[in-house]
Amino acid sequence: MTRIKYLLFPLLLITINAFPQGRTKKALFIIADGIPADVIEKLNTPNLKAIAATGQYLRAYVGGEKGVYSQTPTISANGYNSLLTASWVNKHNVWDNDIKAPNYNYWTIFRMVKNAYPQKKTAIFSSWTDNRTKLVGEKPETGNYKIDYAFDGFELDTVKFPHDKAGNYMHLIDEQVANSAAACVKEKGPDLSWVYLEYTDDMGHGYGDSPQYYDAIEKMDAQVGRIWAAIQYRQKHFNEDWVIFVTTDHGRSEDNGKNHGGQSARQRNTWMVTNYHPLNNYAKYYTPGIIDITPSIINFMGVKVSKAQLRELDGTSLIGTLSVAVPQATYVQGMLDVSWTALDDKGTAKIWVAASNNFKDGKPDEYKLLAEVPVNTRHALVSVKNMPSAFYKVCIEAPHNMVNRWVITGGKDGK
Repeated sequence: MTRIKYLLFPLLLITINAFPQGRTKKALFIIADGIPADVIEKLNTPNLKAIAATGQYLRAYVGGEKGVYSQTPTISANGYNSLLTASWVNKHNVWDNDIKAPNYNYWTIFRMVKNAYPQKKTAIFSSWTDNRTKLVGEKPETGNYKIDYAFDGFELDTVKFPHDKAGNYMHLIDEQVANSAAACVKEKGPDLSWVYLEYTDDMGHGYGDSPQYYDAIEKMDAQVGRIWAAIQYRQKHFNEDWVIFVTTDHGRSEDNGKNHGGQSARQRNTWMVTNYHPLNNYAKYYTPGIIDITPSIINFMGVKVSKAQLRELDGTSLIGTLSVAVPQATYVQGMLDVSWTALDDKGTAKIWVAASNNFKDGKPDEYKLLAEVPVNTRHALVSVKNMPSAFYKVCIEAPHNMVNRWVITGGKDGK
């Protein structure tokens, strides 16, 4: 499905690519909680605009594909984990903020980076400890993966941050989070960092579309500015290139802006800002999802990821050359009608199909190569009559990337 891209900053001058080869690549992403695109576009956010001036602002979306197997509640933890794993809820299994049973077989970006480069340093700056302990998962199921620099759980310190009824304490906590992030980036320069800012969502729930909510967003922008300044310092004084992505986890309800969790347009319509330039043709012609940030960072940092993990990523990189995007597949009388958008016509597309979802249990799926066709044909009709099933996983492997699609014919949904 083609999605329209909206432009927020039409008068900004785009700089040349400021990412020369031979420098250490580092990445930081920020989730500013609960801000729909229409709000971020109308407020005074000079620091987000400064980042976009070197890269781009994009409208984005959350919530999976509406009405099919990947539909995902527009709730905070769901959004965080969709970013972290580049997959929707049907895979990562975080259905609400309780985070009862994440499926750690779908690796987070932190685990991908650490697996490829054990020496690289990671960092989290956050209010929720759950972001570190449950989502990233400092648990046996992840191999007891550990974050190198952790600044979180400040809301538990009710002496330093007494909880007032107006909720201003969360702004003070976000100040601590942002200041900790800026200081750590400037002094330590971790290779991969996640910054989470909560106050905007608290004011949205408390006041809806209101002066209080808008003020919280402008305060968030100032916090982002301090982190951005620290990144610029590292790039100037060290042999490093940084990519930053700033985004949100969900929008808000149309009626008053207090709620979220559903699939209305405003709850799904989000945004992202990055300093990277130039983005690729996928970013140019399609509206990205929150799931596209992890593949983009992986490409920027040059992280090697196993084919088994790549086959499960729902996200598409906004950075680098791509061959294929927007996969579709339909079951028709023992055949799978597979199609895609060709972003680079060169080379061959391999159509792999599995009639199982063993991956979710930590076991390999038995993929069969059913066709090899030129990428520019944009479709293939393959027979699955010899592998009857109510469920198929389709993977399109092309020279520059691979994409995947589920086909559910009834009964079995891969959960």
